[in-house]
Amino acid sequence: MVLGSGREELVTALGALAEGRDLPGVVSGVAGGAGKVGFVFTGQGAQRVGMGRQLYEAFPAFAAAFDEVCAGLDAHLEGSLAAVVRGEGDSSWPGGGRIDETVWAQPALFAVEVALFRLLTSWGVAPQVVAGHSIGELAAAHVAGVWSLEDACAVVAARGRLMQELPQGGAMVAVEAAEERVREILAGRPGVGIAAVNGPRAVVVSGVEDDVLAVAEELAQRGSRTGLLR
Repeated sequence: MVLGSGREELVTALGALAEGRDLPGVVSGVAGGAGKVGFVFTGQGAQRVGMGRQLYEAFPAFAAAFDEVCAGLDAHLEGSLAAVVRGEGDSSWPGGGRIDETVWAQPALFAVEVALFRLLTSWGVAPQVVAGHSIGELAAAHVAGVWSLEDACAVVAARGRLMQELPQGGAMVAVEAAEERVREILAGRPGVGIAAVNGPRAVVVSGVEDDVLAVAEELAQRGSRTGLLR
């Protein structure tokens, strides 16, 4: 393993490792114990235009898996998922492109996550446990063999389509604060609620956009970091 704060340090450390030289930032040894390998699949919000492009070009295992999953999803979508992931036709689209629309974001993440899983397993890296959040749960269920790719694609596409049909004007904000603190601020604000509690100091609030942003601003003024979810 090599450690470094930038490309130059990492390249230097890799050179030392390849030559068998000792250098700060170079660590070698053999893992021991009975540890297990786990894969965790992310939920919506991690999507971006062009994700997986370099992997697709470099590794046939990734490309084949991505194409297979996209073909399964396209049967339930109005358009080409691969084209959306590549950002084709997004020149006049606001923000990051169509991939930020829930109906596309969820299938796109599912396709990339399954392709990443198959790439890693083609290298002999196999997990003993898998887990996921939101759309990542569906990817984890598929790679664990809970359901076939055909069934998974049908559910993933339907889930994204149903969530896309929610009325416009809502928003979600991730907050670095304890649940109790957030609930105090939400008191008397019927347009905002807690959507998720992801940790002792990791909460997501959702609701009417203006109300959600007002809550986020108040929390920020009290020292909490906040982030609007795409």
